[in-house]
Amino acid sequence: MQHTLVAVFDNRSDAQNAMDELLASGFTRDNVYVSSADLSGTTTTAGATLGTTHEEGVGASIKHFFENLFGSDHDEHATRYSTAVAGGQHVLTLTTSSEPEVERAADVIERFGPIDIDERHDLAGNAASLGTSAYQPQTSPSLAAGSMQSGTQGGNLSGSLSDSTARSDSLQRETAVDQTTGKAAIPVVQEEVRVGKRQVERGGVRVFSRMVETPVNETVSLREEHVSVERRPVDQPLDPADVAALKDQTIELRETAEEAIVQKSARVVEEVVVGKEVSQRQQNIKDTVRHTEVEVQPLQGSAPDDDTYYRNDWQTNYASLGGTYDDYAPAYRYGNEMRRDARYQGRNWDDVESDLRSDWDTRYGGSGSSTWERMKAAVRSGWNRMTS
Repeated sequence: MQHTLVAVFDNRSDAQNAMDELLASGFTRDNVYVSSADLSGTTTTAGATLGTTHEEGVGASIKHFFENLFGSDHDEHATRYSTAVAGGQHVLTLTTSSEPEVERAADVIERFGPIDIDERHDLAGNAASLGTSAYQPQTSPSLAAGSMQSGTQGGNLSGSLSDSTARSDSLQRETAVDQTTGKAAIPVVQEEVRVGKRQVERGGVRVFSRMVETPVNETVSLREEHVSVERRPVDQPLDPADVAALKDQTIELRETAEEAIVQKSARVVEEVVVGKEVSQRQQNIKDTVRHTEVEVQPLQGSAPDDDTYYRNDWQTNYASLGGTYDDYAPAYRYGNEMRRDARYQGRNWDDVESDLRSDWDTRYGGSGSSTWERMKAAVRSGWNRMTS
């Protein structure tokens, strides 16, 4: 299943910046395109010309591009987006095979202010029917996300495709007032940080053992014996003492020689020990979390407004102690703000006083003229003002 995300921008720089941010966040250039029409009669996508002929014209070329994107069964959407490009707007498309990746890409693109193409199209049509030719640009960003089987990519903003989903940032839309109850709800969002850990491979060693033959040259001196036989002529009379020599005799002389003998012996001369050493380290994780702060401002004509109420309270209780109203105004506003904080809804003053004191000291310091003991009564007046 292949998914396509389509966003329309009024200017090329916003579309290009959104594309660059997508590429920086891990999406590949093969899957991200910026489509726009230039004055030369060509449709360009991420810097590449998609091609037109002189007979075809720029309008037909753009429409063919979006017909390939949405499919031939959704000619209305192809016409709508091709009209936007031909009118000078720029379309950013992203294709991916994962719905979570579509959601992640939508979060990135929304930061660059895409327009609501369906709403603008409807306004343009209404304006034409009334005989007018201009309309005010809409500021609410919209993205079209859709999923089709391989071979056909599609997406639309209104959700008319059976397998498409429309995505918009609910926190950026205007909060509507319920006409029945006369109330409007503003979501208060607070992010939380959870720091965990996972085990990853960081390398290691692989030890090989193999036999290596090294030539050895040694010189040894070897002794050899050789028997020599010499016959010498003698002419002298036989000595009577040598008469016994007239008999058979045998004399043996043996030759000896030394041979080199090679003996090998193996000795352990070194050990290679492979093991692990485990160490612990501390890593400081720094990040930011966001939360919603809601500020309530009274409209003109509201009676009595908070500022008048707090000034009267200061004049009655604290003016005689010295200082000015501006010294106590932060305490009144702080009590008012904390009473509206979601953390303290439904709790009374005695339960939250210690928490408020700690937070006050963090914001305004525990010394000087803004100590908690001096400002506590003014904070409680702001708290009671919202309670009443």
